[in-house]
Amino acid sequence: MWQAIWLTLQLAALTTLILVALGVPLGWWLARSRSLWVEPVAALVALPVVLPPTVLGFYLLVAMGPNGPLAPLLAPFGLRTLAFSFAGLVTGSVIYSLPFMVQPVRNAFQLIGDGPLEAAATLRAAPLDAFFSVAVPLARGGILSGAILSFAHTVGEFGVVLMIGGNIPGETRTLSLTIFDYVETMQWGAAHALSAGMLVFAFAVILITMLIARRTGTPQT
Repeated sequence: MWQAIWLTLQLAALTTLILVALGVPLGWWLARSRSLWVEPVAALVALPVVLPPTVLGFYLLVAMGPNGPLAPLLAPFGLRTLAFSFAGLVTGSVIYSLPFMVQPVRNAFQLIGDGPLEAAATLRAAPLDAFFSVAVPLARGGILSGAILSFAHTVGEFGVVLMIGGNIPGETRTLSLTIFDYVETMQWGAAHALSAGMLVFAFAVILITMLIARRTGTPQT
């Protein structure tokens, strides 16, 4: 149980860090760009929300396999596949949780409007400087909400993790898979303990996200 908890926390933490690095600039582009590609890209990012996790997991498994399209990119690193590995779980988790990071960030950047950025421009602030010194601080509520939701969503993953990771003890067996194993082997007490903990965790995440949204005026997603 504790091995699964530690593995899940590592997976969620690393996934969240990657999503913050990817989601903030992507959310900014979706909020500010007038390109015709904005909505198609936004729809692609949101796809994991409506796509069954097993379907997404299946195609990620195919892509990460030794004969998949990612194989040529892995060869220089001496890897044949990312499937059934922790690195594969991270890759799948980033894709699966991406909309939970990008959407709150996009909403927060849209809420800022043009005024603060125009004021920064009149003070001769470079675009990059205005982004980090004006836009990011004003959107901190959305960024923080996105990070919390991404972490929580990764902790609760099941379908994608099972398809990509294969439930290997100590390497890919996360909390959700451990609960599944306990139920299958009729260890009801252990399954109840972990499930109750996940229930409390989920409630706390939702409550914290709502409080952040109220405090910062960020639209809730």
